[in-house]
Amino acid sequence: MAEAAKKEKGDDKAQPIVIKKIVKGGGHHGGAWKVAYADFVTAMMAFFLLLWLLNVATDEQKNAISNYFDPTHPKVSQDTSGAGGVMGGLTMSPQGAMASTQNPLTPQQINKERLRGSSSQSKVNLKSAAEKAREEAETKKFKEVEQKLKQAIQKSPELAKLAKNLIIDMTPEGLRIQIVDQEGEPMFPLGSAKMFPKTEALLKQITEVILEMPNELSVRGHTDSVKYGAGATYTNWELSADRANASRRVILESGMTAERLNNVMGKADTEPLIAEDPTDARNRRITIILLKEELTNPLPPDEAEAAEGEGTEGEPGEAPGDDGAALEGEEGLEGEEGEDAPSGDRPPMKPIGTFRKTPGQVEFP
Repeated sequence: MAEAAKKEKGDDKAQPIVIKKIVKGGGHHGGAWKVAYADFVTAMMAFFLLLWLLNVATDEQKNAISNYFDPTHPKVSQDTSGAGGVMGGLTMSPQGAMASTQNPLTPQQINKERLRGSSSQSKVNLKSAAEKAREEAETKKFKEVEQKLKQAIQKSPELAKLAKNLIIDMTPEGLRIQIVDQEGEPMFPLGSAKMFPKTEALLKQITEVILEMPNELSVRGHTDSVKYGAGATYTNWELSADRANASRRVILESGMTAERLNNVMGKADTEPLIAEDPTDARNRRITIILLKEELTNPLPPDEAEAAEGEGTEGEPGEAPGDDGAALEGEEGLEGEEGEDAPSGDRPPMKPIGTFRKTPGQVEFP
């Protein structure tokens, strides 16, 4: 029995009992919460950084940023790269960049774009420079003509008292010389196209001064808004055209060539000088415009370089057989201004700029 007990006891020592302790994780002893907390802190930092940027940004900058991400905004280029579309990205060239001064090109980009300019763009720039030079020279001559005309009128005892009837100014069309009626000092008898001798003398003096200029002329007649009686077949349209035509005859008789007459118009009361009072006497006037060469003879792109520094001669008008005779007895046709009157076998006028060539004869509207 004792040996059996010892044997049994020895067996127990040969096979020790192992106790396994399992410790459960979680609670305050795990590390997963640190990852979540780090994500939260990062998000909060980004959020507060965004708030700070919004606080320091100006309204213009905010608007530019908003427009940049708006694909329908007109200031965002439609040029795309990659796959195209809204999310396809925009090119970094000027065509794909924001067309706004809030994000201008860098000096390096500007220099690259200048060097990248095509030959056609160079021609356009050269043409602009040539036209600018011609315009400056022409403006200088216009000012000289204005001074000469004022001096010539002051030297003449007969014309000095008509100085108040003369208005000279610059317009987008050119140098405008207006012979204006004054209250008590008309240039034409009321309702008549036969000018007074003083008006004829003034026109001759004007023609003498502008003869040295190469510019073409536009002669226009204007009336006030006082209408003829009911049933009258002769209206302000015919009156203004007849007065312009009478002025044309005097200008031609004073030495002006017919080729320089670009057009003769009757404007009636459509362009009053005193708009607030259409019946004012000053609305009755004759206008002579020395037209700018850029309107009557624009520079072609391929001749811009050769034209810089020197003007080109105007294209002669097509006036076969025209000796400046008036259209006596011809009836005016009312209608839209600018329609060509019947010209028989005469070839059609060639459009030049914004004007039509005329052989010097009146064109009734």
